[in-house]
Amino acid sequence: MKTKILGIAMMMTAGFAFGQLPSTGVSPSNVLDGLYVQQHIPTKKVVSYAPLREADVMWSKRVWRTIDVQQKLNFPLFYPREPLTDRMALWDIIKYGIEEEGSLTPYELNGDGKFDFDGEFLYPLTSNGNPNDTAYITSRDNLLYSTSTVIKLDENGEPALDNDGFEEYITDKNAITADQIVKYYVKEDWFFDKQRSVMDVRIIGISPVIKEYDENGEMKEGEKQLFWLYFPECRYVFQNYFVYNRKNDAQRMSFDDLFWKRMFTSFIHKESNVYDREIGRYENYGVKALLESERIKNEMLIIEHDLWHL
Repeated sequence: MKTKILGIAMMMTAGFAFGQLPSTGVSPSNVLDGLYVQQHIPTKKVVSYAPLREADVMWSKRVWRTIDVQQKLNFPLFYPREPLTDRMALWDIIKYGIEEEGSLTPYELNGDGKFDFDGEFLYPLTSNGNPNDTAYITSRDNLLYSTSTVIKLDENGEPALDNDGFEEYITDKNAITADQIVKYYVKEDWFFDKQRSVMDVRIIGISPVIKEYDENGEMKEGEKQLFWLYFPECRYVFQNYFVYNRKNDAQRMSFDDLFWKRMFTSFIHKESNVYDREIGRYENYGVKALLESERIKNEMLIIEHDLWHL
């Protein structure tokens, strides 16, 4: 009898413990929404990169890619729009890692423009050991929330008036949601490792992009880049969250697996060059820019095949 009670207690404790981990299928009310507690991904460890020495790299090329989440193959990065008990969109994971866990460090954009294609990780946003610091919270919220100016309402729901009889306005803060994300920029290095005789790639950084809104909350033409994240740091967060598998619900994989296996579609918008310019600056038309992107990709394939003749 004591053995049975002890076993039941251990099962309840285990269920409660796994319920605190992400993507287990256990709801916040501690109800198991499925056949079993999903333990593999929530407790998964990061697969280390193969050791790499500078002397082993015969050739390398840095490229920047655009992942359009509206493309069908990229839907697992965009959906679900609202977090579920077992999975959530990539943006919700990023936001959770920055705001709740504090395990991800966002890097503010370099320069005054709306875009920073280089992603040199110059301006990290850190709390300096004090997550309650007001300046840090304000800067963090500027990255994760959008602001709009709205009319202040009184207790009757009517527009509030100031002493001069004019309508009063207040600044409203709204959280950026997953369905506002339109793209992710990815910075990566391609290289040939002669020690293993393979062409390989390492993602260095990732950056979310949203549709731009004006002060009144209306969507404007154009997009806005939010910040950069250092991808090797992101791997420790992405590894513990399920990403949807179209073929088999029992064979879920993590977001880290998705990027590792290159299970996304993208196009190159910049390569390392002497001018430090993007493709869009010398090929303005959509079709021509895509053809230039394909030319760069094919050039890397040719180099891979002909590398031993260099």
